[in-house]
Amino acid sequence: MATKFILEVIACSVDDAVAAQSGGADRLEIISHFELGGLTPPINLVQDVVSSVKIPVRVMIREIENFFVEDERIIERMCDRIRSFSSLCVDGLVLGFLKRNNGITAIDHDLLARLLSCAPGVKATFHRAFEELPDPVLSIGELKRYSQIDRILTSGGQQLEWPEKITVFREMEEAARPGIGILAGGGVDQEAVRLLIDSTPVREFHLGRAVRADNRIDGVVESDRVREFARLLKNKNGTK
Repeated sequence: MATKFILEVIACSVDDAVAAQSGGADRLEIISHFELGGLTPPINLVQDVVSSVKIPVRVMIREIENFFVEDERIIERMCDRIRSFSSLCVDGLVLGFLKRNNGITAIDHDLLARLLSCAPGVKATFHRAFEELPDPVLSIGELKRYSQIDRILTSGGQQLEWPEKITVFREMEEAARPGIGILAGGGVDQEAVRLLIDSTPVREFHLGRAVRADNRIDGVVESDRVREFARLLKNKNGTK
């Protein structure tokens, strides 16, 4: 997995994507409806972003806010979107789906496998649906059955402060290696990046509001803000 630091920036527009690349981002996650946690973006937006930047692009696959999807029409729509995105040579998908087994939240393996099979050569990030699973380490083991899944996006636990997440991230990194990398996201700021770099093996960081105007979800990505994070990582190991 990654030995150098990686900055992934959420982009909701071509301008976001270009600004992120200009600031030193290594990868983009393209979404719509940031205020809902990110939904599937329009195909034309993804096409425009891919043609406007040179860094890898991953695309959110999420038609509704809920992680529990049973409607066959929605599933078919996601399959169609995935096939369309894969034809654009995107770097990967971002997805995650859950179900309940006897009242316990679990990975929806049937749906996950079906969607991944629509683009068998494309890598994937399992997103923060992961945080609703009761046993992160066990869940990482389950995700290892999918060769396409090479990253898990997580904040390390929504109820914990960043200093309290150190042990969690260490355990997840150990369980995920060598096939899967842990991508730290969800309220990541410069303090969190410094803490994770100094205390854990985490090397990939997912940035949202921290690189947007006024730290607002509806703010635009600002290249100077991205550059501050890029400079921080460069100062930490000189590899960026």
